Amino acid sequence: MAKFLAIDGGGTNTRCWLADEERVLGSATAGTVKSMNVGEEVATQRLQELVRGVAAEAGVGLDEIACTCIGLAGTTSGNVRRWAEETLGGMVSGRVIVCGDDAIALEAGFRGGPGVLLIAGTGAIVSGRCSDGTRFTAGGFGPVIGDEGSGGWIGLEAVKEALKARDRGVATGLPEAIQAFWGLKSMGELIAKGNHYSRANFAELTRVVVEAAEKGDGVAVRVLERAGEELSAAVVVLVRKMRAAGCDAGDFARLEFTGSVVGKIALVRETMARRLHEALPGMSVPEVEVNAIEGALWLARKGGD
Repeated sequence: MAKFLAIDGGGTNTRCWLADEERVLGSATAGTVKSMNVGEEVATQRLQELVRGVAAEAGVGLDEIACTCIGLAGTTSGNVRRWAEETLGGMVSGRVIVCGDDAIALEAGFRGGPGVLLIAGTGAIVSGRCSDGTRFTAGGFGPVIGDEGSGGWIGLEAVKEALKARDRGVATGLPEAIQAFWGLKSMGELIAKGNHYSRANFAELTRVVVEAAEKGDGVAVRVLERAGEELSAAVVVLVRKMRAAGCDAGDFARLEFTGSVVGKIALVRETMARRLHEALPGMSVPEVEVNAIEGALWLARKGGD
């Protein structure tokens, strides 16, 4: 029976399944293999250890793999795609499929059919497909110039809004909470650190913002509401693109999502759903996220036929 590898390379964690044609035989998790975040050397080591680990758990040789599919953020970069193809191609037998993390999540939700998929984790992007197979995206421009509504965006906006509130005399406990979480001794250190941190570092602050919002902190609440509004706006942009291309209304009647921001933060999800119901009243919004790695496995099984 043929064997398949499915890999979901997120901005924070990487998950790997080894399966046959009927069931998952082994699974493993590692830190992100996004080379833009951790560097190519660390990413390579993590990916190799992950694949070897899942093969050992499943009791399957890497020369038995018929097809591997990895979904990875940043595959529009030729270097990222080359790295993934070369790293995996040097380890496993069979075909290697490298695609975006949005592509595997789309297949997890729609199995080759039309629909709209939102990813909102460390980063954010919206992907859609019409009945004729035409693909569209909105957002996903990366941590510095895009990713509105993502975990990285929430953390960065929280720091900015917290400092502005403190400067203007608006009551909020966010500056002190952020300072404590990062182990800093002063607001000066917070300002210095904030101007040199990456978006991945800011994504760590999402939990701080959520905790503050749950305690009624108005600044934190507004940051999370804005995240929901930004994600809703990206979905609306994507649907407008699909409409302009002549897609059937049924192609964008259902939204699926994945990522901890929408999946785990109720205020973000509820705000997004409310805005979408106002702008796109015919679209259904689920409460449970799809499992993106299932899409990678579906593609691997198809590619191994």
